[in-house]
Amino acid sequence: MDLSAVALLLSITIDIDPDIGTIFGLTITWHGLFTAIGIICGVTLSVYLARVDGVPSDVGQEIALVSVVSAIVGARLFFVFEHWDRFENDLAAIVTDITEGGITLYGGLIGGVLGGVIYGAFHRWPIGICLDAAAPGMILGQGLGRIGDLINGEHLATASDLPWAFVYVHPNTLAELGQSVHPAAGGYELVGDFVILAVLLFVARRFIKVPGWTFCSYMVMYSVMRFGLSEFRIDEQTVDGIPVPQIVAAVIIGLAVILAAVIRRYPGQITEAWEDRG
Repeated sequence: MDLSAVALLLSITIDIDPDIGTIFGLTITWHGLFTAIGIICGVTLSVYLARVDGVPSDVGQEIALVSVVSAIVGARLFFVFEHWDRFENDLAAIVTDITEGGITLYGGLIGGVLGGVIYGAFHRWPIGICLDAAAPGMILGQGLGRIGDLINGEHLATASDLPWAFVYVHPNTLAELGQSVHPAAGGYELVGDFVILAVLLFVARRFIKVPGWTFCSYMVMYSVMRFGLSEFRIDEQTVDGIPVPQIVAAVIIGLAVILAAVIRRYPGQITEAWEDRG
């Protein structure tokens, strides 16, 4: 039997329409649904953890609102930067074409963190503690969002004959129809996100004693994973042959180390609840 046929037989077949339906002319997709679920669950978890650590719920909610808006802006701007050739002659499309897709996860993470930190610093809230509370919520949101990628086949990956490879057979799929491929985003990254979540909740928050270091550990763990997963992705922009996400991952790892050193020296405000937990 042909090896490609064997690969298809051993693979996991996904036959799901990426579109759920339409409401008032607006197309509802699985990707959009799980992105929304991820945001809601992530914000809820982070606000809860912040409250446990002595940050009032209204403060956590304010930071979350600013962070979500900043994340959306950052995700779009990062995508535009990566695909500037598509927008340089039509700047209005940066806004008008957003309903057709076009956001980048790293841009969302960077935008959300910057927005939340600036807003929190302006109000003199405990930044390190807030960042530590944000990290588990962020990775939870990322993991839930990847379920949408699993369904719609977004983010093209290299071919695979492994038994857990995915084959997308629905005609509306965003994947390569009928090809057996590595589940880079909807499989490997999804599982990795929840492993990182478990480490943050049950290891980092229990044993790390410096406010802000849980967030730094999240930055490092996710970036290391994302750097490695680029080896399975074939849809990424490159600079001199290096995938942009790998460059960003390396920069973020470096920034995390610097941030950890700065926080160690200048830990900032510490709430009584956080001190009691530590």
